[in-house]
Amino acid sequence: MTFFQAFIYLLAAVVSVPLAKRFGLGSVLGYLLAGIVIGPFCLRLVGSAGNDVMHIAEFGVVMMLFVIGLELRPAVLWQMRGPILGLGGAQVAVTTAVVALLVIWLGFAWQIAIAVGLIVAMSSTAIVLQLLNEKDQMRTAGGKAAFSVLLFQDIAVLPILALLPLLATVPPTGGKHIENTALSNLPGWQHALLVLAAITAVIFAGRFLLRPFFHYIAATHLREMFTVTALLLVVGIALLMQKVGLSPALGAFLAGVVLAESEYRHQLETDIEPFKGLLLGLFFISVGAGINFALILGQPGTIASLVLAVLALKFVVLLAVSRISRLEPTQRYLFAFALAQGGEFAFVLCSFAIQNGVLTAEMANVLVATVALTMAAAPLLMTINDRFVQRRFSSVLPVREPDEIDEHDNPVILAGVGRFGHIVARLLRANGFGTTVLDHDADQVETLRRFGLKSFYGDATRLDLLRTAGAERARIFVIAIDDEEKALQLVDLVHEHFPNLQIIARATSRQHAYEFLRRGVTEVYRETLGSALDLSLGALRNLGLEPERAERAVQIFRQHDEASVRAMANVDAQGEAYASIARLHIENLERALQSDREKFESSVKRENEAA
Repeated sequence: MTFFQAFIYLLAAVVSVPLAKRFGLGSVLGYLLAGIVIGPFCLRLVGSAGNDVMHIAEFGVVMMLFVIGLELRPAVLWQMRGPILGLGGAQVAVTTAVVALLVIWLGFAWQIAIAVGLIVAMSSTAIVLQLLNEKDQMRTAGGKAAFSVLLFQDIAVLPILALLPLLATVPPTGGKHIENTALSNLPGWQHALLVLAAITAVIFAGRFLLRPFFHYIAATHLREMFTVTALLLVVGIALLMQKVGLSPALGAFLAGVVLAESEYRHQLETDIEPFKGLLLGLFFISVGAGINFALILGQPGTIASLVLAVLALKFVVLLAVSRISRLEPTQRYLFAFALAQGGEFAFVLCSFAIQNGVLTAEMANVLVATVALTMAAAPLLMTINDRFVQRRFSSVLPVREPDEIDEHDNPVILAGVGRFGHIVARLLRANGFGTTVLDHDADQVETLRRFGLKSFYGDATRLDLLRTAGAERARIFVIAIDDEEKALQLVDLVHEHFPNLQIIARATSRQHAYEFLRRGVTEVYRETLGSALDLSLGALRNLGLEPERAERAVQIFRQHDEASVRAMANVDAQGEAYASIARLHIENLERALQSDREKFESSVKRENEAA
């Protein structure tokens, strides 16, 4: 790609995306429109280099899946196995069957019908996840269901590639060709073993090799080396998966999941994010530039009918399949609108189908144009869902808006009033300190109100809600919410917009405390430490230890343990240094307790001798 073409791509993004956002269309549609304008069928500012740009830009999809994998711990992914296999499998199977029956009804061979059904069943991972993230809908039930289906589709690409050659109906052509992989000339059982070996290698490296390697890189204290290593990791895994015939994005996702428990997770996300956003933007522009308007203008009625048919059929199927996961109506429509379009894998599958004599070039060209237009329509479908469908349901479903906060000048704001936070709120108020309490659990808010503890329903991570609660005038902000990630987001939000507001945070674990300390929160309290020490004090007393000595032992333990948390917050939790420092703190604590015990016994001995 020349400097001139790079300039054109960047200029198109800078001009179109802000305009699209301003009109409420979203960045994805802005990128697609930019590609259409600069493409060979409009201003013709980019031409044959578009395919090369697409190959580069596809790494944006790979990086996006890697970042998503970093946010999913293996335990969470295992919990999602039901939606991935059940909902994803049902969507692909039912969509393929419905589309295939329609194609057979139109007079085509059953082999062609199945191939077209499999190609149309795919949805765009890049577009869907970008739209869901932009609209903050990834964590909704519909967003999670859509992600499960997309993940299954990525996994399903390999068996589809294996199946397509068996559906050949015409002599293979060399017009379009995809790169041969390492699996090309191997028997089926060797294919499976090679794929299994590649996946095993990624998991093994992620658990046992990458952490010490990242520790070694981090020890250089060179930020750019960590960034280079992160990019090397993503590109290397993508290349490995591509060589064995798997989706590069799927391999990157797997690597992200393996590293989700790593202490380097947040650093990796931070380093990858700018490259992911830039390359995804290039990907969407390339899709827009690649739409074959000459073919569309030559067969406008046919293409328009196919686009509407694909969107309508997939929408109906998705709406029906969503009942499997028992989504509420609003989430069903979000799920269906999000996945109704075709996907980028359709381009690969069409090329492979031509190469193996499953489809003719004419069929594939029409199918590619249809899929590309459905992808371009995806942002419009989501806009229709947000502005019309969701509003209709919101008028009949009991959706609760945040409470109006009538306390604006209290010195304390408390976020989270569950089993931990309500004790803090009661104690502060009992001592005359006004406390504005926020919680996102409506049932909890109503329960506490019945007992006379006033609190307000609302999401504390909303900036407007914090302003209304008086965060600009408050002295202390207490974070006591259960969601660890949201608690950390809240810290970042308060630091950014209310830098003079002191934060006191409740940590759910030692690792959670480390994350708070790394963000500059100095007042961190682990929720289980106090109760564990209280229980230990009772146990020591019941074992016959003098009350004064038991209390001193507990106090020494608390002081040493708190000091060790602060000392170890920035140490690699998986490295040998962490274990060495932990052993040192344990030894220091044992010596301190031993010394205190000896002092206490000496004091008692002197008192007895004096008596």
